[in-house]
Amino acid sequence: MTETFGAEYWRAHWAEAGHGAPPPHPALDTEVTGLAPGTALDAGSGEGAEARWLAAHGWTVTAVDLAARAAGPTGTTPLDDAITWIESDLTTWEPPDPFALVTTFYAHPTIGQLAFYDRIARWVAPGGTLLIVGHAHDGGHARGHAHPDGATADVEGVRALLAAPAWTIETAEYRDRALADRHGRAMPLRDVVVRARRSDR
Repeated sequence: MTETFGAEYWRAHWAEAGHGAPPPHPALDTEVTGLAPGTALDAGSGEGAEARWLAAHGWTVTAVDLAARAAGPTGTTPLDDAITWIESDLTTWEPPDPFALVTTFYAHPTIGQLAFYDRIARWVAPGGTLLIVGHAHDGGHARGHAHPDGATADVEGVRALLAAPAWTIETAEYRDRALADRHGRAMPLRDVVVRARRSDR
């Protein structure tokens, strides 16, 4: 069944998920650590783990998500001073200025994955970086829990979207990893990871 991924979907998802937040995605360590900090957008910031990682590494972060849980995270830390939390629909929201870095991790937009990636790519400043991490088409969760329709991507499609000369692809691959679910069981994941640098012209 195709999901619409509206605000009600995400409020129900967070209610079912409980209060345990996952750790920041490991692609931040491999793809962002070497970049000079500046302004960053975390598009579809979820529970805020990636936004806080960016803030801890010197970035000034705008974290935008459709669901109230992301815009008003439970508890605050000193890192939140470097983060602007915005509750908004990324299919209609527009930033006032482009960002040195735009990231998205497992966002499930109402407009489809490639259309969403194309939209957020426009918000990368010249010379800036776009980091996309998504669920792979063949990367369903363990025990038969497949990702909903409209929530997956493939490396080839993202590469075609970020074409030269406007973009230079620096990483484009599938990565397998395991993440513990809320019951402590290992949940295998297959990710699409694409990092691209926008032309500075």
